[in-house]
Amino acid sequence: MNIAIHGIGFPKEFVPHIEQLIASLKSHDIRIFFTEAFSRSLKKNNLKIDGYEPLNPKALVKQMDFVLSVGGDGTLLDTVCLVGDHEIPIVGINSGRLGFLATVAKQNINAAIEQLIAGEFSVEKRALVCVNTEKQIFNGMNFGLNEFTIHKRDTSSMITIHTYIDGQYLNSYWADGLIVATPTGSTGYSLSCGGPLITPGARNFVITPVSPHNLNVRPIIISDESEMCFKIEGRGEKFLVSLDSRSTTIDATDELKVKKASFAANLVKFHDYHFFDTLRQKLNWGFDMRN
Repeated sequence: MNIAIHGIGFPKEFVPHIEQLIASLKSHDIRIFFTEAFSRSLKKNNLKIDGYEPLNPKALVKQMDFVLSVGGDGTLLDTVCLVGDHEIPIVGINSGRLGFLATVAKQNINAAIEQLIAGEFSVEKRALVCVNTEKQIFNGMNFGLNEFTIHKRDTSSMITIHTYIDGQYLNSYWADGLIVATPTGSTGYSLSCGGPLITPGARNFVITPVSPHNLNVRPIIISDESEMCFKIEGRGEKFLVSLDSRSTTIDATDELKVKKASFAANLVKFHDYHFFDTLRQKLNWGFDMRN
């Protein structure tokens, strides 16, 4: 079995758990690969590990059986970019606080590896949002797990985002920006802007305005089979667009077409995990002195 480990940084106090993870993998005769970013994180924490191979070039990703993402939700989003359309199952190991995506707690690392080897897990297919323009953007990695966002850039004035769904005019949003969130991303930026929570298996996207000028404009849920088209106007000449944590600038002449990607992110979930449990813990539902 080939397993790659990816991470873009972890706290020093997490080092013993890294050592525990490596020891657990080696005890099962697993061929271990490290990404360059993870290797740098080990060196930064003066941690020397033997018996691994560098995941270089990235073409080796398609030969992996699993990719372990060590960090938080941001690291897992970066891991999704690393895996791309190879759809290799991803295991999220959380090095910090409770995450929506990185769900394996540090005290459960050994148990998670045992379940992984034994096949005692399920794989959740998470839809990705994909954006296209006439010119290449995001260095060809034009997909994201959480959301696609349009923002104003060169001015404090609001922008106007003309929005079409499957060729039909929906609305011209006067706002600071607009979010297209997947069910996975519904617990992130969209939620903070008043968007609804969507369960991971729902086949929907949600369009959420950022600080809209008209208070009667609200988020709208659409089918993830729809294609969205956006045309932007504003006082500035440049606008900012982002996919998860990656961003770039576009011109007003650029027409954006957004739809579901042709491939998915495969997230490994163990049998003691449920999305509703994570919601209650992360959002502190039920933590009220009246209860």
